[in-house]
Amino acid sequence: MRGYQRACEGSPALPAAHLSPVRAQNSNVENLPPHIIRLVYKEVTTLTADPPDGIKVFPNEEDLTDLQVTIEGPEGTPYAGGLFRMKLLLGKDFPASPPKGYFLTKIFHPNVGANGEICVNVLKRDWTAELGIRHVLLTIKCLLIHPNPESALNEEAGRLLLENYEEYAARARLLTEIHAGAVGSLPLALGPRGSRPPG
Repeated sequence: MRGYQRACEGSPALPAAHLSPVRAQNSNVENLPPHIIRLVYKEVTTLTADPPDGIKVFPNEEDLTDLQVTIEGPEGTPYAGGLFRMKLLLGKDFPASPPKGYFLTKIFHPNVGANGEICVNVLKRDWTAELGIRHVLLTIKCLLIHPNPESALNEEAGRLLLENYEEYAARARLLTEIHAGAVGSLPLALGPRGSRPPG
């Protein structure tokens, strides 16, 4: 938990005006210098062998610049019990430029756009080449713990977080249950062919 706290400090979400639209991304491996490829390979190998708590990295063997990741919803949040798929795309200027982060699992969160783009300062203006992929992943997990409604990409989620936390949390839990596999607070699941289970 200490790693999350350190990563969360000083990493608020970025105002939505600083975002660019999602573009089709091609592999950037051939555009990266060999020493950067070695650096990325080493960090990804370390992250795969010794991932941060609740985070797993699945490297793409064909394209090292496309990292697939799962993040467990943190306990004590509306995302608890969910398993969220996301990806980090490393551009041709990495590490001079930050990676781009996207949730692949639908999530109700102020700092995640409809296309899954993640809005957090460490992926924009606060990026430095020294931060690395581990720091980015910890910061994204922190965003699930401490969303920033002032820089909302999802304006409805940002408004609810500020004005009616209970409604925000209920919506976030519902989408977590539906899309991220969380179980527990749906009243009664339907059995086969829509029938209620016996009992």
